[in-house]
Amino acid sequence: MELVNPGIGLIVWMTLAFLVILYILGKYAWKPIMTALKDRESAIHTALNAAENAKVEMEKMKFSNEELLQEAKNERDAILATARKIKESIIEESKQKASEEANRIIASAKESIQNEKMAAITDLKDQLAELSFDVAKKILKRELSDPKKQEEYINELIKEVKFN
Repeated sequence: MELVNPGIGLIVWMTLAFLVILYILGKYAWKPIMTALKDRESAIHTALNAAENAKVEMEKMKFSNEELLQEAKNERDAILATARKIKESIIEESKQKASEEANRIIASAKESIQNEKMAAITDLKDQLAELSFDVAKKILKRELSDPKKQEEYINELIKEVKFN
């Protein structure tokens, strides 16, 4: 029952022990604990400030990244537009060259056809002349086999020569 109804001596000794422990703790433990708590508080405060600064920097970087992304998109669009123009000019140039080449080939073919045609006509005329000559030769042989007909033919030729 002594614990329920403490005696005066016990209270005095407990108070004295408490004060001694409080003095020892105040002298040796309280200052380091308070310093550690202050250091921890300042470290937490510094970390919060750093986090806030990082958040602000992230917002700036996000805005900067968006600007860079927009610039990259604009540059990509410009490059694609330039590529399309170059493609169209190359296609147009190729069409023009192909058209010129086709016209040159057509002109060459027409000239070749004309030359072949002229050669065929010349050959035909040569063959016709040869055939005519052969026919005339046969007719003259037959007609001029008689000396009287020969003399008549010579007189006819002389008359023709005089008129021309």
